[in-house]
Amino acid sequence: MSTLATPQTATGVTTWNIDPVHSVAEFKVKHMMISNVKGQFTRVQGELNLDENDLTKSSIEASIDAASIHTRDEQRDGHLKSADFFDVEKFPTLSFKSTRVSKTGDGEVDVTGDLTIHGVTRRVVFRVEGPTEAGKDPWGHIRRGLSATTKINRKDFGLTWNSTLETGGILVGDDVTITLDVQFVKA
Repeated sequence: MSTLATPQTATGVTTWNIDPVHSVAEFKVKHMMISNVKGQFTRVQGELNLDENDLTKSSIEASIDAASIHTRDEQRDGHLKSADFFDVEKFPTLSFKSTRVSKTGDGEVDVTGDLTIHGVTRRVVFRVEGPTEAGKDPWGHIRRGLSATTKINRKDFGLTWNSTLETGGILVGDDVTITLDVQFVKA
């Protein structure tokens, strides 16, 4: 299990840019009340300012191109991009800006911040595993990775479209789990 502990020899704040080719923002939501459907956003960018001496003084900002949604079904992707859901014409970007980083008792980190989806901003807490120890890639770049997870209610962000099923249930669940697997390159 990776921890957020950094080597004692490291000093100062370092800046790390999200590598969009090796990063993904994934979500899952209950479909027809019987199974989860997953999707991902393929265009993620952002910056981590990592305080090597005091992790709680670190910060992160990230943005996602809402039109980069991919669920392996073109018709569903089109519907999710429409005004019924993300309304990508009006709200082209999802964003997150941290406001607090705190260590947990189990060696992980909670990153609290403002998540904006569909033009609505709400405070959320991501549980973070990582960042991993820094390592050099074959081209000489220094990299780190982390995984983060949170759960939101989509209605809190104005994503209220739904359809009632013949059996009395609903087509799309309200709870959405968001998972980020991010690789950073030292700036």
